[in-house]
Amino acid sequence: MNDSGTGTAPTAVEERLRAALTARAHSVGPADLRPLRPPTAPVRSGRVLLRRAVASALVLAAVAALVFLAVRGGPSRPAEPARAPRPGTGTPSAVPSPLAPTTAEPSPSPTAP
Repeated sequence: MNDSGTGTAPTAVEERLRAALTARAHSVGPADLRPLRPPTAPVRSGRVLLRRAVASALVLAAVAALVFLAVRGGPSRPAEPARAPRPGTGTPSAVPSPLAPTTAEPSPSPTAP
């Protein structure tokens, strides 16, 4: 495992691991391998089923909302105003005069110690 060019000798753990992996690689031969069986039926994943369930729930909710809004009885004509409108009979009030300017007095400032 130290073949990366570091120039250090492999440790005992690295040698044991390399030997174990080599032995495992040589234990598998062509007689142990067999071709895969062809698929007999299409397999549907859980994601496809979940997507279909969510899509059908959303469609059902949309149809229910449309039915609710269409069936809900609303007034067939607009509501009457709260009170009958009356024309203004009073005279307009006079425009208030501007306030007299006041002189501002400076506020006392705290003295620094």
